[in-house]
Amino acid sequence: MKFQRISPLTGEVASSAEAMTAAQIPAITARAAAAQPEWAAMGPNARRSVLNKAADALEARKDAFVQAMMGEIGATAGWAMFNLALAAGIVREAASLTTQIAGEVIPSDKPGCLAMAISEPFGVVLGIAPWNAPIILGVRAIAVPLACGNAVVLKASEQCPRTHALIIEAFSEAGFPDGVVNVVTNAPEAAAEVVGALIDASEIKHINFTGSTGVGRIIAMRAAQHLKPCLLELGGKAPLVVLEDADLDEAVKAAAFGAFMNQGQICMSTERIIVVDAIAEVFVAKFAEKANSMATGDPREGKTPLGAVVDLKTVKHVNALVGDAVAKGAKVLSGGAAESVLMPATVVDGVTEAMDLYRDESFGPVVAVIRARDEAHAIELANDTEYGLSAAVFTRDTVRGLDVARQIKSGICHVNGPTVHDEAQMPFGGMGASGYGRFGGRQGIDSFTQTRWITVETKPGHYPI
Repeated sequence: MKFQRISPLTGEVASSAEAMTAAQIPAITARAAAAQPEWAAMGPNARRSVLNKAADALEARKDAFVQAMMGEIGATAGWAMFNLALAAGIVREAASLTTQIAGEVIPSDKPGCLAMAISEPFGVVLGIAPWNAPIILGVRAIAVPLACGNAVVLKASEQCPRTHALIIEAFSEAGFPDGVVNVVTNAPEAAAEVVGALIDASEIKHINFTGSTGVGRIIAMRAAQHLKPCLLELGGKAPLVVLEDADLDEAVKAAAFGAFMNQGQICMSTERIIVVDAIAEVFVAKFAEKANSMATGDPREGKTPLGAVVDLKTVKHVNALVGDAVAKGAKVLSGGAAESVLMPATVVDGVTEAMDLYRDESFGPVVAVIRARDEAHAIELANDTEYGLSAAVFTRDTVRGLDVARQIKSGICHVNGPTVHDEAQMPFGGMGASGYGRFGGRQGIDSFTQTRWITVETKPGHYPI
C-alpha cells in the first residue's frame, strides 16, 4: 500500500511511498542486526571508502533532490542545493572519523594489569529525521553512526518521503553490506504506531531524533522504558542580542538571514531579536527596511528569497501568534497575516512576555523584536525561555561578546554571526527543551559508540582468598 505526499504549493501529488506498518518493523530491525557485525568488522579505511562513495552518490542526484524538495515541502532551489552540499560534507566528515574512533590505556593500581577503555558500536541505531532540512538532517541521522560501525534504520518524514528515499538510494549504491542501511516510510496516521514499534524493537540499541520538543519527550519516555539512550535535537526560540556598540548593518544582515532563511523553518532560526534601548529605534528601522525588501514567491520560479512554508497549519499558527501580539499592543513593521503558504517576512516590534510570540516557537517567517534596558536585561531576556539551542550576540567588543555568550544558556552561541550556522565537524545540540546530546565531529563519535573497560592480566594473580 502507498501513501501520497501532497504539494503544499500546488495541491497536487508530489510523491508517493510505501505505507509501512508496525507489523513490518521486526523484519527490518532483524535484518539490520544480522548485517551489522560484517560492517563493524571492516577496517576503518574500508568503511571510509564506502562513505565517501555515498557522498559522491548524493551529489550525483542533485536535480532529483531539488525537484523532490520543491514538490514535497515548497523549498527554494537554493535551499535544496545548500542542503545537498552540507549533507555531502557531513558524510565526508563522517568518513574522516573512522580512524579516530580511539580508546585509551588507563593506568591501573593492580600490578601487571593492562586496563583499556575501548569504543565500540551500539549495534543498530534508529535515526528519526524531520522535513525542514531533509537532506542535511536525514544524512546526519545515519552518517556518523555508520562511521562508528553501526547499522542504521532511517525513519523518513511523512512530509518528504521521496527526499529521504533518495538518501537511501545513494547509500545503497555506495556498497554497504546488504541490510546495513535501511529506511522506513509510513503514512502520517501510522506514525505513532510505527515509531513505537521501532523503539520497542530489541535490535534497536540507540535512538536519535530531530524534531519538535513535544514529540521528543514522547520518544524519550518510550525509550526510557527499555533503558535505551537517545540523542535529541528539538525545538528552539533562538535569541539574537544587539548591544549598543554593535555594527548595526552586520546585525541587520545576520538577523534577516537567521529569521527568514527557509521561511524561518530551521531549529536555529532567529525567533527573538533582543535589542537594547540605546540603539533600538535605529536598528528597528534598518531591520524593517531589510525585511520589507525580502519578497516571497513561487519557489519553482526561483526569483525570490522566500518560498512556501510546509503547510497551512503553519500559516494558521503564525497568523495566530501575530494576531495575539497585535491585540496586546505590538506593531507589525513588515509582512503580516497570510492567506496561503506563500507567507511574507514578518517583523513584530514591541513584543512582551504577555504575548504568545514571546515564548512559543513559531517555526515560520516571523520574528519578535524585544526591547532591553541594557546588557544585563538583554541576557535575562535571552534566557527567559525553556529552549536552549542557538543564540547570537552582536558587539564590536569581542571580549564583551564572549562574556555575554558565556552567560546565555544555549548549546550554541555565535558572536557577531547569525543564529543559523551549521558545519559538519562542530558539536551540534542544545539544552533544556532543545534536547540533549551532540551530533558532529568527535562529539558524534562519543554519541554513537559505547565505552567498554577491558583488562589483560600480564602477571600471576595474588588473591586474599
